[in-house]
Amino acid sequence: MMNNFPYEVMMERQDALERLDLKVYWGNYEIRVLRFHLITFPSGKMVSFHKHAEYEFHFIPRGKGLVILEDDPFSLREGMFYLTGPDVMHYQEADAQESMDELCLHVDIVNLADKENKGKSPRQGADPWELAEAHDCMEKLKRLPLKPVMDMHRAMPFFLEAYQASQMKYAGLYTTIKHSVIQILLRAVRAYESEPMEALLPSRDMKAYRYQLALEYIQANSAGEVILDDVADKLHISTRQLQRIIKELGDGRSFSEILEDIRLKAVRRRLLESKESIDTIASLEGFSSGSYLHTVFRKRIGMTPTEYRNMNVNI
Repeated sequence: MMNNFPYEVMMERQDALERLDLKVYWGNYEIRVLRFHLITFPSGKMVSFHKHAEYEFHFIPRGKGLVILEDDPFSLREGMFYLTGPDVMHYQEADAQESMDELCLHVDIVNLADKENKGKSPRQGADPWELAEAHDCMEKLKRLPLKPVMDMHRAMPFFLEAYQASQMKYAGLYTTIKHSVIQILLRAVRAYESEPMEALLPSRDMKAYRYQLALEYIQANSAGEVILDDVADKLHISTRQLQRIIKELGDGRSFSEILEDIRLKAVRRRLLESKESIDTIASLEGFSSGSYLHTVFRKRIGMTPTEYRNMNVNI
């Protein structure tokens, strides 16, 4: 029934996405959107043999029909997808008794890293993982077989997501549309993979990552009471494991030494940037008293807080 067709809303403004000057940059590729819409082929409608210089992604959200790719005819039904172009001769026909809807994404893809593309240059500073995934997707597009497959990875909903973003005009709509285009390409390619491909993801050096998180927590809370057990609990690791990480990555310093270094750095900054008393600074930066700060400061810095302030303020 018509009311159960989720893409019906796209009929209200069929050219909504095509009115946008969409150039999506992904990895080293510029993806220029030429057509991006939902169209209905009335029953018996035929589109004679033609070809494009660019890629055209065809998805069938409803109905049935026929497509001929070069010389091979294929039946089409709801939920199927096929790719044409560049230069793929094809013919389309809706069923004689039933209309056929088609979600179409027609794009021109330019490799900015190709030296033959005068006036264009590769993107500088692009994420290497994004570069690799975009390149892999584009290379697979070139080798996709000329036959329809089921939209197993649900690329079609991204047509609707892009359309709704363009109409609702909420914050981040351009990014939503950009990601929708990329998802359609990715999921279209994935539909032809007979077996799931194991993909790599960027991984962290967990030891360095936890050490950095520990430092950030200590710095944020150094003015108050900071206990090793609390930091370990925040990182969801044991205190023994945290001690080993700190010892290894903290230049041999212990937890208490790192905490003291952070507090002393804050004290030195206050001594130079304010006229607060030593007792006040001690209280603000986590030392139990001015006299204790005096003792620690002299031992670690080689002079009293007052001497440090006078020496540096007079420079």
